[in-house]
Amino acid sequence: MKTIFLTILLAVSASASDIKVFFSPKGGCTEAVVENVGKAKSTILVQAYSFTSAPIAKALVDAAKRGVKVQVILDKSQRTEKYSGADFLLHEGVPIFIDAKHAIAHNKIMVIDSHKILTGSFNFTKEAEESNAENLLVIEDAALAKKYTANWQSHLGHSEPYTDEKETMADTRPNRKRAK
Repeated sequence: MKTIFLTILLAVSASASDIKVFFSPKGGCTEAVVENVGKAKSTILVQAYSFTSAPIAKALVDAAKRGVKVQVILDKSQRTEKYSGADFLLHEGVPIFIDAKHAIAHNKIMVIDSHKILTGSFNFTKEAEESNAENLLVIEDAALAKKYTANWQSHLGHSEPYTDEKETMADTRPNRKRAK
């Protein structure tokens, strides 16, 4: 009986050491995301409700330039968000998709290299790091990452490719000549 209890206790202890937690404001959430994105070797899947963090957007672009396959699904509100990171990512060649099927696509996750999950209430925004009370978990668990990946894929199935509608609208405005 003692052997079984010790085995279970060791298994739980090992699992707990594979989880890191961060809190905001100013608790290192953005730094943790940037650091983990910087270590990615093959894939990064992102789902986000709000995305305005310049450091996180830059880290994703840098990962893509290193050859990491980065794909992002965002809430439909990011189509019209004035300072969305979606436009920056799109212009840098990162595939962006919009999940408009739900009232709010409120997931805030990253799956990195099929074994690491970043999740929690932490939005990928400057406000979340500097002003809001948020949390971020960084979890090393391939089995859990597989479940998050399956969920990400199901959302991708009903999402549509993002286009920079603000730029498209600006391009379609008639040229107005100044009156002389």
